[in-house]
Amino acid sequence: MNTPAPRPTIRLKTDRAPGHPWVWSAQIVKPDDKLPPGSVVDIVHAKGGFVGRGFWNGHARVALRVLTTNVDEAVDEAWIAARIARAVDLRRTALRLDEQSDAWRVVHSEGDGLSGLVVDRYANHLVVEYFAAGMWRFRDTIHAELLRHFPGSSLYWFAEQHVQRQESFDVRSGEAPDVVEVHEHGLRFLAAPGLGHKTGFFADQRDNRRRFAELARGRRVLDLCCNAGGFAVHAMAAGAREAIGVDADAAILEVARANATLNGVEATFEQGDVFEWLRAAIARGETYDAIVLDPPKLTRDRNQVVAALKKYFAMNRTALDVVAPGGILLTCSCTGLVSEGDFVEMIRRVSLNAGREIQILQSAGAGADHPVASTVPEGRYLKAIFCRVD
Repeated sequence: MNTPAPRPTIRLKTDRAPGHPWVWSAQIVKPDDKLPPGSVVDIVHAKGGFVGRGFWNGHARVALRVLTTNVDEAVDEAWIAARIARAVDLRRTALRLDEQSDAWRVVHSEGDGLSGLVVDRYANHLVVEYFAAGMWRFRDTIHAELLRHFPGSSLYWFAEQHVQRQESFDVRSGEAPDVVEVHEHGLRFLAAPGLGHKTGFFADQRDNRRRFAELARGRRVLDLCCNAGGFAVHAMAAGAREAIGVDADAAILEVARANATLNGVEATFEQGDVFEWLRAAIARGETYDAIVLDPPKLTRDRNQVVAALKKYFAMNRTALDVVAPGGILLTCSCTGLVSEGDFVEMIRRVSLNAGREIQILQSAGAGADHPVASTVPEGRYLKAIFCRVD
């Protein structure tokens, strides 16, 4: 590959390479020239040596997104196309995901070397989420390449409002498709790409739903923060005795009921606040043999991590009072700022507070279609801890 033409250069304040694809605004020397958000720039350390090449955004807290450290590698349309092709090949050839499901993550941002881009597949529909102005500038290439790998698919693209404000770009979204049917491990589910809870169907829990279902055979199941009822439906299809799902969102519970009907299983879904529902169940003396607790993300703010851990403690401590002796508890966190170590420590404190022994059987996360870059531990956002409660 030929050395690319000179590009605008951004200098770091330190003479060390950042070791992380995100470089904060406080770590760089502010350039004299004003560059448009999302410009591709060369990055050098304080002594002038080449560090990498990536996206610049002087308006964002993450001022630089390092995409390559190879001085001979251009970041252009061909580079974007090659990275997307690599991501698709991983999932189709190495992971063989088409044999398990038609709902999976196609591109997982830094995990696939495409910082600021997430793509999810739901049957013949692709949902493209932008987190960076630089990726948005390459949108035509991204969309064309996705359609090349998934011919005949529809595309829906968006960026959340807070991202657009932080990154200083405006997204005119495509048209969201209607509810679509997807398939997972032989079961059928409904997804509504771009609506409500992103899709109403979280593909990252695919393997955990099957594992929980295996453990729940013959048991009475409680699916807390059940969303579209994936855990409850999988459990009943695998031979659970009974399943109840609880969620605060009445609309998503209609999807959950439809999912149970699609798969010919009986499950009860009730609307309510998890804490209030659990307190009422405790008062009635109810217990369950297999419980999953999968709340939504609790914070995006590093300053609120301690508060989030306190809420996780309160939810898990309350849930423990309805776990039958010898029961299974799958407790989850999708808050990326909460580390697995801190989450497991929270479980330890719950055990001590309740005076009940908790055995950790397995520590899992998102499926392999959500790869994690070794330099970005934050990419392992999902923690799924399978426990036995004595």
